[in-house]
Amino acid sequence: MAQIAKVIVDVPTMQTNSPYSYLVPDQLAQAIQVGMRVVVPFGNGNRKVQGFVVELAVASHFEKQLKSVESLMDLEPVLTKELIALSGWLADETFSFQITCLLTMLPNVMRAKYSKQIRIADSELTPTELAQILPEDSWNDFTPEQLTPSQQNALTRLRRQNKIEIVYQVKNQAQTKRIFQVQSLITLADEEKILAKVRKNAVKMQQLVHYLATHPESINQTALEKKLAISVATIKSGEAKGWLKRKQVEQYRDPYKETHTRTQPLHLNEEQQAALNQVTAAIHSSKAQTFLLEGVTGSGKTEVYLQAIADALAHKKTALMLVPEIALTPQMVTRVKGRFGKQVAVLHSGLSDGEKFDEWRRIKRHEAQVVVGARSAVFAPIENIGVIIIDEEHETSYKQDDAPRYHARNVAQWRCMFHHCPLVLGSATPSLESRARSEKQVYRLLRLTHRINGQPLPQVKIVDMRQELQKNGSQNFSPALSDAIEQRLQLGQQSILMLNRRGFSSFIMCRDCGFVLKCPNCDISLTLHMDSHSMKCHYCGHEEAIPKVCPNCKSHKIRYYGTGTEKVEQELQEKFPEARILRMDVDTTRRKGAHERILQKFGSGDADILLGTQMIAKGLDFPNVTLVGVLNADTALELPDFRSSERTFQLLTQVSGRAGRADKLGEVFIQTFNPDHYAIQLAKTQNYENFFRKEMYIRHQGKYPPYYFTLQITAAHKEENLAAQKMFAVLDELRPQLSQNAIILGPTPKPIARVKNKYYYQIVIKYKNEPGLHGAVTKILQESQKNYQKGIQLAIDAEPQSFM
Repeated sequence: MAQIAKVIVDVPTMQTNSPYSYLVPDQLAQAIQVGMRVVVPFGNGNRKVQGFVVELAVASHFEKQLKSVESLMDLEPVLTKELIALSGWLADETFSFQITCLLTMLPNVMRAKYSKQIRIADSELTPTELAQILPEDSWNDFTPEQLTPSQQNALTRLRRQNKIEIVYQVKNQAQTKRIFQVQSLITLADEEKILAKVRKNAVKMQQLVHYLATHPESINQTALEKKLAISVATIKSGEAKGWLKRKQVEQYRDPYKETHTRTQPLHLNEEQQAALNQVTAAIHSSKAQTFLLEGVTGSGKTEVYLQAIADALAHKKTALMLVPEIALTPQMVTRVKGRFGKQVAVLHSGLSDGEKFDEWRRIKRHEAQVVVGARSAVFAPIENIGVIIIDEEHETSYKQDDAPRYHARNVAQWRCMFHHCPLVLGSATPSLESRARSEKQVYRLLRLTHRINGQPLPQVKIVDMRQELQKNGSQNFSPALSDAIEQRLQLGQQSILMLNRRGFSSFIMCRDCGFVLKCPNCDISLTLHMDSHSMKCHYCGHEEAIPKVCPNCKSHKIRYYGTGTEKVEQELQEKFPEARILRMDVDTTRRKGAHERILQKFGSGDADILLGTQMIAKGLDFPNVTLVGVLNADTALELPDFRSSERTFQLLTQVSGRAGRADKLGEVFIQTFNPDHYAIQLAKTQNYENFFRKEMYIRHQGKYPPYYFTLQITAAHKEENLAAQKMFAVLDELRPQLSQNAIILGPTPKPIARVKNKYYYQIVIKYKNEPGLHGAVTKILQESQKNYQKGIQLAIDAEPQSFM
């Protein structure tokens, strides 16, 4: 009886959700396990590729000759059986390939790196002859696209004559960090005798001997070098003389090295306690129930989370907590680590690949019982989960933009069903989908209606910028907001200002001919950035010099229009020269740890004003912030998207909630050119209930979620007509499978029709119940591999967050 491994292979242009069968050689039979990565031969050329073992079986005969597993990439499974089952469900649910789902679950360093090697296959061909075509130092890392046409022709001819072969090598990038530790081999009794043999002027050697004699415990070599101000050579010399022993040990790369002050659970008010009781009851009874914790800003949702986690840990279970952005992670990590210490592991995109790998391994080895992280942390290899929490559940960043296009909320619900544990979705402004589910008792609604400090919600003033622009000419600061900032500066209090647009100005335009400088690769205007003195595309990264004259008519009347955080920062410095200002946007937070440094600086009172994009709107808690200013509330309203009103209401409510969170009253100024819009008026009083009713009515009229499901299919190609043709072909294939009740929009170009020199066409299907749709779309996905080889990229998105 032969052992068979069912393997999902990693081949980008030949993807399938069906595993391939491979024979397990006898020497690997005892070692191979489900969840391991393996190297297998694939295709006619038997090139080596990475694969994942998803099943092991025994068979006495097989229809055709099977290839054998080449080698194991791991000594233990990297994926649990739960995660393998989840990957199958996820591939089906999100119309993606299972290999993509499996790779998404692992740290980047565990994705295989491939290299091509040239080997001589015929003794008639000598190494000298081959070296005349391609130097020998290029044989081991062979890249055909970097060769000249004559080299490519010569090598192709030798390949056809079977005189050379191309061998694929799979490299495992996952490397642990190893450091040297020093262990003393001498005692205090040996010191005098050893020192007698050391030269009198060898001061460093004497210091080393004394330290080793008085410190029997082992020490990190780097720490010893710093402590004694000695070199590695001195330590190696001590090793050669038999005074010490050096050994390499593994060390975790810790992204949060500093110790956090331990905190104790706070006393809960009645509403908090009632909410917690329901969650803990579900933990105790191992019930997979979804709770929607709707609480006004500052109502103490985080404390409910922490005490629910503590309850899960007390019952020997684990906990998983998601936050929407890296910007929120430092404050949440401080709170969770302050409560649970070294039991906490952190996973988010702000960590280096090595740090992510080490945190992932800590979780896998059961050294961490609580995981905090952004979207992808939902795949953490944590076991025996007692509760999953998603903070700010309404945030669109919980939806992945590329394959697999999953929503973290749906993955969390799957894992809660698997582990029989509750899911807590928390928000001051729940998504319409979640709130609608609570209305139908699919989720259980828990409400926190009061701020925990008893303080009222901040007073919100709406400033009509149409009038202000006529009176004062300033498009960034109304007199009311300027006065309020000045008042906070005099009182020693802090302000948060939000403008959801980075850069210096939105675009530049010629006042003579109307020319606007656009990106050569995308259908979008370039944004002016003064810090780098360049025009940048926020879609593809294209950058060019700021033009001094109009490229179209050569006029010198080229002007900046619109505004961004960079320009506002400059204006603030001019208006309030004594103010200490911090800017927080994508441009100032590129460096590792930048989010944390900025927030720490602001939190410790080293700045008066925090200016930023929407990343400063959520979850931040600074007791000395008494003023919040929204410089332009219309940035989201301007977008042609059915969720634009919902996003505006959520953003304004969230940012308003940053003011007056302690014992000082808060004040909020919302500057807008649409002061009568219902999203802005209802955000003024944080009236979620009225907003929910109003927006649900509009969605019902427009046949949008949550009343209808939506599916978006997009085709992209460098030639516009090919992208359009593909979309019409997809529609022809789908239409027979759809009922008369399905609503089809398109095919049409996407609102931004060209990005990175590719044209995008889309169709959107709105439906309630279409039994034939899933099978038809899955078939289109499988066939898309042929299109991929022709340069057509097909993307399928179930429940897109935006049609932009």
